[in-house]
Amino acid sequence: MQKKYVFFAAVAALLLGVACHHAEKGPANSMKYRPLGATGLEVSEISIGCGGFSKLDTAGSIALMNAALDSGMNYIDIYDADPTTRSNIGAALKGRRDEMIIQGHIGSAWVDGQYKRTRDLEETKAGFEDLLQRLGTDHIEVGMIHITDTPEEWQAIQNSPFLEYVFQLKEQGKIKHIGISSHNAEVALMAAKSGWIEVIMFSLNPAFDRLRGGATPWSEGAMDNLQNGVDPVRVELYDYCASNKIGVTVMKTFGGGGKLLDAKASPLGFALTPEQCISYCLAKPCISTCILGIDNMEELLADLHYEHAAAEEKDYASVLRRDKTESVGGDCTYCNHCSPCPQGIPIARVNELLDKALQAGSVSGELQEEYDALTHHASECTHCGSCMTRCPFGVDVPKKMDKAAEIFGK
Repeated sequence: MQKKYVFFAAVAALLLGVACHHAEKGPANSMKYRPLGATGLEVSEISIGCGGFSKLDTAGSIALMNAALDSGMNYIDIYDADPTTRSNIGAALKGRRDEMIIQGHIGSAWVDGQYKRTRDLEETKAGFEDLLQRLGTDHIEVGMIHITDTPEEWQAIQNSPFLEYVFQLKEQGKIKHIGISSHNAEVALMAAKSGWIEVIMFSLNPAFDRLRGGATPWSEGAMDNLQNGVDPVRVELYDYCASNKIGVTVMKTFGGGGKLLDAKASPLGFALTPEQCISYCLAKPCISTCILGIDNMEELLADLHYEHAAAEEKDYASVLRRDKTESVGGDCTYCNHCSPCPQGIPIARVNELLDKALQAGSVSGELQEEYDALTHHASECTHCGSCMTRCPFGVDVPKKMDKAAEIFGK
C-alpha cells in the first residue's frame, strides 16, 4: 500500500511539473491565488478538505499532502474530530506546516469514541487543544465556529461562554482569524453583518443557490422545490461579503456527495463537470477558495485540471441556460457571475438600481444618490460582451447598461 501511494506521488509531481519537493508559488505550478477577505492571507483558489484523509493511512496521507502542496494548494479545512484523521494530517504536515494555511473548527469534538458538534465549553476546549496537539502546531490561521445552521443557534452563541472562548483563542494567538461555517444563507448573512466574522465557510453551487429563503440543503423537501434564479438572500450575502471584504470559502462545490456530477442524482436534472462547478463558484467576487473533498491522487489530478482547462470546459452558463426550470427570460438575479467588468462597472448593482427605478416608474433622490456613489457607471460600458459569456440567465447586459445610463444620466 505504501509503495502505491509513493508511486502516485511521483506521478503527480511529474504531471504537475513540480521541480522540487518544496514548490514555490509561481512558474513551478499553475495555481492561482486570491485574497482571503481582509485577513491579509493569499489562498489557492482550489484547496483541500480533510475528508479524504479519513480514508487513508499515514503513508497515504503524507503522499496526498505532499502532492497537494507541490501543486500550489496552500489551504486546508479540518472539521473532522477523529483522532486518527487529525494525527495523519499532522504527520503529513510535518516539516511543511508553514506552507499550509489551516482552517480548523471550534466546536467539533470526539466524545465517547464518536464525533460530536458541541457548544459545551469543556468539550469545545478539549476538542480544540486536541486539534493543535495532533497537528503539531501552536496555532491555526482560521478558527471556524463549527456548523451554525439556524438563526436560533446564531443567537444562542452571542454573549455565551463558547463565544468568549473563541475570542480568548484569538487574543492568545491560537487562532489568527475568526470564521463560521453554515449551510443557511440567513445565518451566514447575520454572521457577515456581525462585524467580527472574517471568514465564512458556506455551501455553494448552482443547485444550492436556488434554495428558497432560509432553507438548507438538508431541509425536508428543499431540494425538490428549487426556485428560478439565485435566492435573494444569497445574492445579498455574496454582495455584502464582497463589499466588506469577508472571505468566503466554499464547501459542497459539487453538491453533497458529488451529486451535481451525476445526471441521475443531480437536483438540476442534468450533470455538470467539476470544471463548470468550480468556475461557477469562483465567478463570484466574494469567493476566496473552493474546498474540495479529495480521496486519492487520481481525484487530486482531476480537480487540478481546472487550472489548465480551456474556457469552453469551464463554461457553466450555456449549460444552465438549457435548464428549462431556469429563468431564461433575461431577468437579472444580481448574482454577480457577470463580474468582473473590464471597465469596473458593478453590473449587478447597476441592474438592481435600474430595476428598482423601473418598478417605481421614476428615479427617486435616494436611488440617484446610490447610483451616483458608484465608482463606475453604466455609461462606461463598451459593449465588449464579456459579461454575457458568464451570465447563466441570458441577460442582455449592454442593453441594460444603456437603459441605466439613459435614466440615471450617466
